Amino acid sequence: MPRAKTRVASRARRKKVLKANKGYFGKRRSAIRTAHDAFWRAGVYAYRDRRRKKRDFRALWIMRINAAARLNGFTYGKLVGGMKKKGIVINRKMLAHLAVHEPDMFSKIVEEVKAA
Repeated sequence: MPRAKTRVASRARRKKVLKANKGYFGKRRSAIRTAHDAFWRAGVYAYRDRRRKKRDFRALWIMRINAAARLNGFTYGKLVGGMKKKGIVINRKMLAHLAVHEPDMFSKIVEEVKAA
């Protein structure tokens, strides 16, 4: 009978997968083959969504800026275009923060752009 030499390493790999799958439903947490598939699929989603998150937040900031701009009688596109012409450089994250938490400051920016 041949001697098995990979017991420790293979057991460690399986334990790593099962530990990562804590909280999964059914066999996805206990059966090694199913757990292994779930483990890799979760990694694929995590990789994809780290990039997706950047897009999602940018879209959220744009929605917030547009809503606040419309309250001040402007649209998002006109606001951003006017800011570029005027030379006001504020990124969308900060502009969205101003729109939500400091509306008076945001309206001052809008007034500045309207004047241009």
